[in-house]
Amino acid sequence: MSIPAFDPKELEVKASFPFPVPGNQMNVLSYPFPMSEALKAALDRKPWFVMNGFQQTMFSPMVNPDAIARGMVIEARQLPMEQFGGPDMFGIEWEYIEKVGGSMVRPGKPFCEDANEIMEKIVWPDPDSWDWEGAREANKGYLNPDNWNDLWFMNGWYERLISFMDFENAIMAIFDEDQQDAVHTFFDKLTDLYIKIFDKYIEYFPEVCCFCIHDDWGSQKETFFSPATAEEMIVPYMRRLTDFIHSKGRICELHSCGQNMKQVPNFIKAGWDLWNPQEMNDTRKMYELYGDQIILGVCPDHFSADATEEEQRAAARAYVDEYWIPGKTFLLNYNDKTCWTPAFLEEVYAYSRQKACGMI
Repeated sequence: MSIPAFDPKELEVKASFPFPVPGNQMNVLSYPFPMSEALKAALDRKPWFVMNGFQQTMFSPMVNPDAIARGMVIEARQLPMEQFGGPDMFGIEWEYIEKVGGSMVRPGKPFCEDANEIMEKIVWPDPDSWDWEGAREANKGYLNPDNWNDLWFMNGWYERLISFMDFENAIMAIFDEDQQDAVHTFFDKLTDLYIKIFDKYIEYFPEVCCFCIHDDWGSQKETFFSPATAEEMIVPYMRRLTDFIHSKGRICELHSCGQNMKQVPNFIKAGWDLWNPQEMNDTRKMYELYGDQIILGVCPDHFSADATEEEQRAAARAYVDEYWIPGKTFLLNYNDKTCWTPAFLEEVYAYSRQKACGMI
């Protein structure tokens, strides 16, 4: 599909919903194309406009026990918060914390403290026994095949290790030569399991065009482990899964919190198509270095809280102009929403659409 010409009628608001920036709202515009096609154009480094991630339809069906355990059920059926938490796919118990909107394994009583024990103690889940037919039936009509349907999958490789061992033991296992072979064995079989699960997702939910997989690698100030350690211990297993997803014609998005600028080359080696960093990362520098190899969420410069509408729109145009570089694609970073006023968002869309169409 070629890029549709820009029409000012695209700015007509079809729907609005509250947004977690005081006094602001998100507007759904009259987009003249399927978002799935716009995402493909972005991946081809020929974007039709600057996407921001809120054009996606998030999907996290409760057929996967992790969705309930982590408090991350997003599908046609509603699940009361009091039912969140409980056992994940491995039987590990999670506790849902309503104030933070997520779950954690209560620390202090890990499943094991030495990675060498994992393969002896673990009970592997059987995804074939999950009610895929029921999940498909319950979600009929929820996923429009024209949408950017993004399936969110919690608990990647390091996060899964933490769930078994607690953070301190997991980080030691990554570095400890006496445990590294056991970690490799576990991650290898875990990847086999994940490929099987993703194959089921693709079979029963073919409308999904993108998979967002969570694996946090950093704190506020620094990555948890060196790039060399990550490349040895985790990247090969990520790459096996992303290769599988790509072989099915789907897109791979990484969710990884923390200061991970040093790890971007590893994210690229691991086969990720998109990563939306948190604000503590120098997104301008990352885009400069790697924007031709991975789609990054880039933070705009902030304007003052009392900026006029025209100043907000001028900031939006300056943002698009700075990063609209041939051969690169970027997202408006959805972790940094300081500038997300209706005027700024509309101008980012309209101005980038016109640039894409050669009108500016």
